[in-house]
Amino acid sequence: METVVAHEQKSGRYRALGVIAIAELLVMSLWFSVTAAAPELATEWALSPAETAWLTIAVQLGFVVGALLSATLTLSDVIRPRVLVAGSALLGAAFTVTIAAFVDAAAPAIVLRFLTGIALAGVYPPGMKLIAGWFRAGRGFAIGVLVGALTVGSALPHLLRALGGVGNARAVLYGSAGLAVVGGLLTLVVEEGPYQSPAAPFDPRAVGRLLGDRPTLLANGGYFGHMWELYAVWTWIPAYLAASLAANGTTASTEWASLIAFGTIAVGGVGAVLAGLAADRLGRTTITSASMVASASACLAAGVLFGAPVALLTPFVLVWGFVVVADSAQFSACVTELAEESYVGTALTIQTAIGFSLTTVSIQLVPVAAAAVGWRWAFSILAVGPVLGTLAMLRLRARPEAANLAGGRR
Repeated sequence: METVVAHEQKSGRYRALGVIAIAELLVMSLWFSVTAAAPELATEWALSPAETAWLTIAVQLGFVVGALLSATLTLSDVIRPRVLVAGSALLGAAFTVTIAAFVDAAAPAIVLRFLTGIALAGVYPPGMKLIAGWFRAGRGFAIGVLVGALTVGSALPHLLRALGGVGNARAVLYGSAGLAVVGGLLTLVVEEGPYQSPAAPFDPRAVGRLLGDRPTLLANGGYFGHMWELYAVWTWIPAYLAASLAANGTTASTEWASLIAFGTIAVGGVGAVLAGLAADRLGRTTITSASMVASASACLAAGVLFGAPVALLTPFVLVWGFVVVADSAQFSACVTELAEESYVGTALTIQTAIGFSLTTVSIQLVPVAAAAVGWRWAFSILAVGPVLGTLAMLRLRARPEAANLAGGRR
């Protein structure tokens, strides 16, 4: 009987993982929906380069504000995660549909993108908490699958553009919103897992306790270094590719460039899953450090390979896309294993809030660097993030609390 129960619980957790991953993949298509359609919108609305950049930055800022509000009110631990994810997904879809149907200028679009970011703060951290409730062993793999799904979902708008959205921005926006609605409703069929911490009472002191916990802070330090690079690369890799191809004299279609941008982001989903499997077996600090060293090296190698032939440049950016996000889930897994159990949702929300606030700075710095030194070396300023993140994870590795990571595998 115990064997049957264990088997049912194991199969149940993988069903839950599959449903949650698909749901979050679909919802996260909202993140870069307007970014993917930005070339068309920039022409149609006569946007400046700064206004175009703000269509992405506004989402990051909105996410930060939403996450800070959620953390302050401990929403991820007070509201049932699946309800929070579903409601937030529907809100984000509504804001995106509003842009497609009624907006024709930068200002209202930026406001609505900000609100979309707030809504997405109710999708990502609660989704991780929902997954953690189903997995104790293999948690790094499970959260890796989730982050992999989020990564592919973030890339989906580029695929929508490549498959018919070039010259038709609203097709991309409506498509992303429709996917998000399906994903949000899908979340509602998932029950909470056996390891889900019970709903916690509102405690304004919880945030202070979480911020003062040294091991959790070091895990967050790794995440912050990782985030300094990640979204800046995702945002500006299409511009880097275009400049590199032009420098090489290569003529490529817009559809091809969108496909490569999609591939560069989406391949990170594979990286997140494989890194999750490796981290559960080899240790979280080991895998995160190795991944950040590789991605920091890619920031510098981008300058060396600028203008290289397509046959060399394409595999390089795909490898970069693989390693740049491979470690992402493991920082979150660390927090679920180190932070105060009753407020894991809040701890994850704090982590993502600060991490995404850093992305708003690095996203703006890359084009400034490109204007100063050209796209060849524009990404080199991002290498400092993963370098510092690696140092934080190595310090965490040396602490006794690291024995709580991945069943003792540091």
